[in-house]
Amino acid sequence: MKFIDEINCKDKKFVVRADLNVPLDETKKITDDSRIKGFLPTLKHILCSGGSAIVMSHLGEPAGVGFDPVFSLKPVAQRLSELLGEDVTLSNEVVGESVKKLAAELPAGKVLLLENLRFHAGEKKNDLVFAAELASLGDIYICDAFATAHRAHASMVGIPAIMKEKAAGLLVKKELKFFDKVLLNPKRPLCVVLGGSKVSSKLNALLNVATKADKLIIGGAMANTFLAAQGLQMGRSLYEPDLIPKALELLGNLARKGCKVYLPVDLVVGPSLNSKGFARSVPSLEIPADLMALDIGPATRILFNQAVQSPETILWNGPMGAFENEEYSKGTTCMIESLANAHGLTVVGGGDTDSAIQGMQLLHKFDYVSTGGGAFLALLEGKKLPAFEALD
Repeated sequence: MKFIDEINCKDKKFVVRADLNVPLDETKKITDDSRIKGFLPTLKHILCSGGSAIVMSHLGEPAGVGFDPVFSLKPVAQRLSELLGEDVTLSNEVVGESVKKLAAELPAGKVLLLENLRFHAGEKKNDLVFAAELASLGDIYICDAFATAHRAHASMVGIPAIMKEKAAGLLVKKELKFFDKVLLNPKRPLCVVLGGSKVSSKLNALLNVATKADKLIIGGAMANTFLAAQGLQMGRSLYEPDLIPKALELLGNLARKGCKVYLPVDLVVGPSLNSKGFARSVPSLEIPADLMALDIGPATRILFNQAVQSPETILWNGPMGAFENEEYSKGTTCMIESLANAHGLTVVGGGDTDSAIQGMQLLHKFDYVSTGGGAFLALLEGKKLPAFEALD
C-alpha cells in the first residue's frame, strides 16, 4: 500500500475520503472534534506541498434521497476552517455541475468540502456512476477514513477502482503502525482487555486475539457469558446462552496455550441499567436471582489493575460496565486510570471506550486511541478491509 508522503503533491488535485462523522448536540455544535483533528496532518501535508484537496465524508445516517439540514456538514466545514486558519468551501451538493465547477476552479493550497456523501443513494450502494463522478473531480485519490475502511461504499472502493493513482493518508498510516505494534509484532507480555455488551459481536475478535495474547481480561456484560459457562447463576444479567459452548471451548484453548484469563470475582448489581440508588457489590458466585450484573466490583478492579501493570503491550476495547449510568461507571473509570498509569504501550480500540477516556481528560496518557471502532474490530478479527484492498 502506498502512502501520501510518497507522492509529489505539487499542483495536484486530491480527492480525499476522510471520516469527519463527528457527534453533534441539539444545537448542531460539535461535541468531539477528534476525528477532524486526526485528519489534519494529511490535509496539511497536501496543502503545504502545493496541492489542493476535495474532501468528502459522511455524517450520520440520512435517508439518501437528497439534502437534509439535520445531517449537513456545515458544522464540520466551520470547525475545519477554524483549525486550518483559513476558509474551507462547502459545496451545496455531493455531485453535479456546481460541484465540478468548484473543483475545477479550486486553486493550490485550498480546500473544497463536499456535502454529506450519504445524501446520495449511490454511496452505500457503491454505484459506479456515482463513484465516477467523484473520481472526475481530481487527479489522485487518498483514503484517510480508517473508521469506515470496513465499508464497501462508493467513496471507499468505487473511486480507487477508477482512479489510477491512489494512496492512504497519514491517519491510516498511523493506525496501521499501532496495530502492527499491538498484534502483529508486540512486545511481550501482551495483554488484551475486552469489554462491552455481547460476546457475539466480538467473538471472532476474541478467537483471533486469544491466539496471540499472554493475558486476556474480560469485563462488561461480555464476561457474563463466560461466568455462566463456568456454572454461575447470573440472575437477570444479560448473557448469551447459545454461546456458552464457544466460551468453554475458548477457555479450554487458552488454558492449554498458557494464556492467563481474568474474569470478574465480584460484580456491582442492580435492578436495571437505568436504576438509581440500588447498586451494591456481590461476589460473582452470589448474584441475586432478581438483579443483574452491571459493572465489575471493587475486588475485580484491584485484580484487573494488578494484571495490567506487568505487560509490555496492552490493547483495550469495550467498557467494563454500563458506564453511562454513574452508579455503574467505576469499573470503566478505574480501568482507564489503571491503563493511564501502566508502563506498557497502551492502545485503545475506539468507540465507547474512547468516549469514556475523553470524558476523564486522560487521552494524553494513552499511546494511541483508534479513530475507528468497527474498522479496528474488523482488524482484530483478522479480516481484510475493503478500502485497503482497493488501494493495492
